[in-house]
Formats: sequence, C-alpha cells, structure tokens
Amino acid sequence: MEQTHTSHNGTAATPGAQRRVLVVEDDPTIVDAIAARLRAEGFLVQTAGDGPAAVDTAEAWQPDLLILDIMLPGFDGLEVCRRVQAQRPVPVMMLTARDDETDMLVGLGVGADDYMTKPFSMRELAARVHVLLRRVERAALAASTPRSGILRLGELEIDHAQRRVRVRSEDVHLTPTEFDLLVCLANTPRAVLSREQLLAEVWDWADASGTRTVDSHIKALRRKIGAERIRTVHGVGYALETPNP
Repeated sequence: MEQTHTSHNGTAATPGAQRRVLVVEDDPTIVDAIAARLRAEGFLVQTAGDGPAAVDTAEAWQPDLLILDIMLPGFDGLEVCRRVQAQRPVPVMMLTARDDETDMLVGLGVGADDYMTKPFSMRELAARVHVLLRRVERAALAASTPRSGILRLGELEIDHAQRRVRVRSEDVHLTPTEFDLLVCLANTPRAVLSREQLLAEVWDWADASGTRTVDSHIKALRRKIGAERIRTVHGVGYALETPNP
C-alpha cells in the first residue's frame, strides 16, 4: 500500500493532506491510477468496486469527497449517490464512460457536483478535486458568516446566509455548485457571462475544455428554477433574466 502523506499531529505534507476521498470504480486499472494520483497529492484514499460496498464504506468512513463511476455492479452510481446523499451531504465527482448528456444531467439531478467523461487526464481530475473541496470550504465559511438580507429577483429569492433558493415561495433544492453558479449570475443580473468566466469564477478552473461542465450545470439549474430565467447568448454565454423594473 502506498504511504499516506499525513501525520497524526495534524501536519499536512501537501494541500490535500488529511482529506478523505472515496473512489468508487469497478475497473482495477482506473481505480489504481486514480488512487495513486490522489495519494501523491496528499489525500487519504479508500476504494470500492460496487454499489453496496460504496454505500457501506461511505457510511463507515465519512469521506470528504466521492469520485463515483456511473456504471457499477450491484447498483449503479446514481443510486449510490442518492443513498450517500441521504446519509449526509458530500461533494460528488461523477465519472461516465459515455459522453451522454442525459447521464450527466441525471447525475447532477441526484446530487453530483461535477462530472468527467472517460478518458480523462489524472492531472485534471486531481485539479478538479482540489477545486471542489475549496468550493465546499467557501460554502461553509459563507454559511458561518451570514450576509444580511435576501436577494429578490421577481419570484426568485436567494438567501445567502442559509444558501437557500425559493421560486414563488417554494424551496428549490440546489447542489452547492448550482447555488454558486446561480449566485454568480445573480451578482450581475442581465449581464452576459461567458462560459470561461463562469468556469473561472465557480469552478476556479481556467481550462476551456471544461465549458461542457458549465453547459450541463446550466441545464440542470434551468430545470429547477425555470428555463425562462436563464438566457443563452449563442457563442458567448449566459445571463440571468430579471423582471422589468
């Protein structure tokens, strides 16, 4: 087994030290490669090869993040995501072998925060894991440092302190990524933000290869708050529509 880059006195050998990542993948070559890269980044890593083992390990080990393949024995990654999220909220990076937008949207709909399509580079995977964990830290900080007031844009309400969203006074469940994406758009309503701007602001990711991730999260967000509230400017990006004054 590879060495762990942490010590019991809390000293972190790398920025990822002491963070727990559960990798759920039934292909031994892929799971070994992911685990080796993340351990080299300083993460504590456990693995599972099927749906039931993934749910059991997540409950017992309490990981900080899940890397989750969609196609698994026992039951699939979507069901794993549902069951794990029912236990406790945890950020999820979904992996799919098919460049299928339906898979991506369903994954985002059951609580995944991001996705990557195979094949992918281990460098990008590690970078996205760091980004996802930083976003969760920022969300926790924002929740502990409440901002006054609620942003109201017509029938859409955004409560920064509680990280809650309501449409026509009804609560709308958003993933942490979807909430951050909506807030980013709401900070400059009606202004068009490019995919690259959104990727940099929400994901801290500057590589244009990730713009498909933005598109899929926008579609998931539209399904939850109403498609008419987010305008697409073809070839440029997206804008949050607001009622006329």
